Amino acid sequence: MRTHTSFGDGRRWSLQRAVAALALPALFAAALVAAVPAGAAGVAWRGWNEGLATAAGSGKPVIVDVYTDWCGWCKRMDRDTYSRVDVSDYLNRHFVMVRLNAESNERLMYAGHALTGRTLAGGFQVTGYPTTIFLRASGEHLINVPGYLPPEKFMKLVRYIGDGAMDRGVKWEEYTPEPEAH
Repeated sequence: MRTHTSFGDGRRWSLQRAVAALALPALFAAALVAAVPAGAAGVAWRGWNEGLATAAGSGKPVIVDVYTDWCGWCKRMDRDTYSRVDVSDYLNRHFVMVRLNAESNERLMYAGHALTGRTLAGGFQVTGYPTTIFLRASGEHLINVPGYLPPEKFMKLVRYIGDGAMDRGVKWEEYTPEPEAH
């Protein structure tokens, strides 16, 4: 059995070193997966029609993540903000989470009308991506927040709405969220 491999430039690797070099990335990836807490299911995304029906039945407000497939900042918000366990846990407890592709031609229902994702995003005056739209459980529009939001700023915003401060008339400038009790 041959135990050394030549790479054409005079270097020789033993078979054991080659296997070890290939196995290290796999072991590192397995360690990362094992480090994710068991309860970290991520955000429970729904489609538009299902999400609005769920909100109407549960009484929870809705967060709509308006995105496009080509949007780099949308992907970064997924990676930096939505993927965090503290963020996804809070969102799943306090909101119905909906994804809306702003370039989709899928037929969606809103206020008794059949619209495409493109038309719906335009109706909410979305002009850039990502845009986070907040709706009441009834589907009534509250506010659009355009652009990428890092986790800390995003959590302050969702707590402002999710904890009812906005509904109680607390001004944004005066709002300081209470620490999350665990």
